[in-house]
Amino acid sequence: MKYKQLGHSDLKVSELCLGTMTYGQQNTADEAAEQLDYAVAHGINFIDTAEMYPVPPKGETQGLTESYIGQWLARQKRDSLIIATKIAGPARGYDWIRNGPQVTRAHINAAIDDSLRRLQTDYVDLYQIHWPDRNVPMFGQTAFDPYAERETEPIIEQLAALADLVKAGKIRYYGLSNETPWGLAEFCHVADKAGLPRPVSLQNAYNLINRVYEYGLAEVGYRENVGLMAYSPLGFGMLSGKYQKNMNGSGRITLFPGFGQRYAKLNVAEAVEAYAGVAEEVGVSPAVLALAFVRSRWFVASTLIGATTMAQLQENISSLNVNLSSDTMAEIERIHQRYPNPAP
Repeated sequence: MKYKQLGHSDLKVSELCLGTMTYGQQNTADEAAEQLDYAVAHGINFIDTAEMYPVPPKGETQGLTESYIGQWLARQKRDSLIIATKIAGPARGYDWIRNGPQVTRAHINAAIDDSLRRLQTDYVDLYQIHWPDRNVPMFGQTAFDPYAERETEPIIEQLAALADLVKAGKIRYYGLSNETPWGLAEFCHVADKAGLPRPVSLQNAYNLINRVYEYGLAEVGYRENVGLMAYSPLGFGMLSGKYQKNMNGSGRITLFPGFGQRYAKLNVAEAVEAYAGVAEEVGVSPAVLALAFVRSRWFVASTLIGATTMAQLQENISSLNVNLSSDTMAEIERIHQRYPNPAP
């Protein structure tokens, strides 16, 4: 396992980060603990969660993921682990989170206190805004709509509240998630102007069928020294091979109708089939190929992996043993040119 510095922070994170969004929905507390033990035993020191988890989000399960991690974390050496969680952004229908989550000072303070209680810890190493407070295209949307503008908390106010959490010792650093190039650059600019801490990380989707990060965010991340935490490296399981030829694979897309709609778009199935062919030529599983590709990218600080079974987790971690050749990377590029970003 290699460890990389996360942005300009002093956090040295494992190149694989354990995602936990299934804990409390598809995984029990005992199964979560088994996964966490296995991940740590194999060198993973970075664990990511969110107040909204598990997914799909529901009032009756909200917060269970953090609680399961907290039960496990209470038995661990805390300073050997890097724990990341997130505050939910504005969302319709999420009334079970503070009567509708926002990214205001009051919501930030309430959210971090609730997360710390569930996680059974005095601090989190990385606190992230799960998605922007302002109007942006998200989760499969691709076009900005100025007519969808709404009242939003000014970035300076969000930054000031996060800075106070750093001063209070409740968080060490903060990051962003599901952000745009303008948003990431603006957070850095406003922070510098006000003399407040900058974001150290960005958690955005990045995988073989969604490489949008490369087009604008990669430059911002490089110039502002913000590390990418690449989530959904398997494209909601599409790149694992379990949905090939049909949609009967056992996973979130089939278990929860309407979930992961970006993966039902034009050319997704064709691209997935093409990448599976490359994996066959290399002699690895489609999942291992997909993870090895993401891990190889110069801008990726850590690749988030998640699993519902131990077999899946073991396969994901085994991808560390695979480094793709220049010929394989060239073939991946040829497929990308044929099917550019079918699931943005």
